[in-house]
Amino acid sequence: MADKNDFSKGSVVKNILDLAVPMTFAQLINVLYNIVDRIYIGKIPEHSTLSLTGIGLSLPIITMVIAFANLFGMGGAPLCSIERGRGNVGEAEAIMGNSFALLLGSGVFITAFGLAFRRPMLYLFGASDATYPFADAYITIYLLGSVFVMVGLGMNSFINSQGFGRIGMMTVFLGAAANMILDPIFIFALHMGVRGAAFATILSQLLSAVWILRFLTGEKAILKLKRSCMRISAKRVRAITALGLSGFTMAITNCTVQIMCNATLHRFGGDLYVGVMTVINSLREVATLPVTGITHSAQPVLGYNYGAGEYGRVKKAIVFTSLFAILYTTAVWSLIHGLPEFFIRIFNQDADLIRAGVPAVRMYFFGFFMMSLQFSGQSVFVGLGKSRHAIFFSIFRKVLIVVPLTVLLPGLFGLGPAGVFIAEPVSNFIGGAACFGTMLAVLWPELTRGGREHTD
Repeated sequence: MADKNDFSKGSVVKNILDLAVPMTFAQLINVLYNIVDRIYIGKIPEHSTLSLTGIGLSLPIITMVIAFANLFGMGGAPLCSIERGRGNVGEAEAIMGNSFALLLGSGVFITAFGLAFRRPMLYLFGASDATYPFADAYITIYLLGSVFVMVGLGMNSFINSQGFGRIGMMTVFLGAAANMILDPIFIFALHMGVRGAAFATILSQLLSAVWILRFLTGEKAILKLKRSCMRISAKRVRAITALGLSGFTMAITNCTVQIMCNATLHRFGGDLYVGVMTVINSLREVATLPVTGITHSAQPVLGYNYGAGEYGRVKKAIVFTSLFAILYTTAVWSLIHGLPEFFIRIFNQDADLIRAGVPAVRMYFFGFFMMSLQFSGQSVFVGLGKSRHAIFFSIFRKVLIVVPLTVLLPGLFGLGPAGVFIAEPVSNFIGGAACFGTMLAVLWPELTRGGREHTD
């Protein structure tokens, strides 16, 4: 099995696609956890728009949970790939065990912190007296199951990093299928509304977490999750968090942007525009899935070949993932720009929301192909263990560009809510070009030199 998942052999593109197809499908299913909730909630006979807006206000807290899953999951998994490429199986298992312990500990902390401060946080995020009850009902229950979410998201990375893409896909499929079945039962049959959506989500994540732990402790896994490997090592924690800071920073900066967008939209446009942003966030989550599937799937291949000294294969992987990302995001931009009302109606039928949402969607997704450069550049930095560059460009695009523009543009030239939606494409053009250009300037010469030395 270890030989079968040797990424230094065979076609680089095939290695990536073998992981990417099931991983992308798994991510699509994973997004359905929240997307299906929003679709069902948007069809509640009463208060559908307020309920949908309440879910949108909960997104920053959900993103915080994902951020910590990225910190320890996406931080540990590439290190496992690199160590496995070097033949250090024992160290790879120790990294995985430390990551698991960190996921459990941070999950407990987030639950306690979130429950204690959820009211002031939700109002800070743009809640009104009308939307707060719906946001509070959802996030309270979600937080009680955050440990399951952490284990499900974080530890699945270690299944994919070993080359078991289909097992990783089945992990997410199990939870998503349960969620789609439980959602209508809890929301409509039991009349639980947004609380029902939250219950369905955390029960589904519990099933995924159990599945993951059974696999990683079973015979089929190359790297096994062992109790002896969960003993925390300061050196490993520093290495995991250093590399995971990229994914963590991306999620936290996304959280910051969500907070600023919702708060600014509530100020300039009211609850209606917060609802529009909830729909846009849902569309973006689905639209970015294939490109994130390819770029994330490339990371184990990049890391393994980098650790094995196969620098020519690393370069081939970079070229393939970058070209795919650019072509795909260009096609998606054309589709969304041409059919914005169709996509909005999937989530909500309210005439006012549709009228406000059509121009907002077109503004937000303008030049979407530039986002692919950000995805590709950061994925390469993470895959090769260059965490500092990945962290910098996460902060650069979101914190230094999007947040200031989100605050400033609505008050300029009478733009109002439109200024919030314009901030995103501006950041994509500047941040995407800077990240991808730096990746080529910094890493390509190193890989070329390394490839010549390896050949000699």
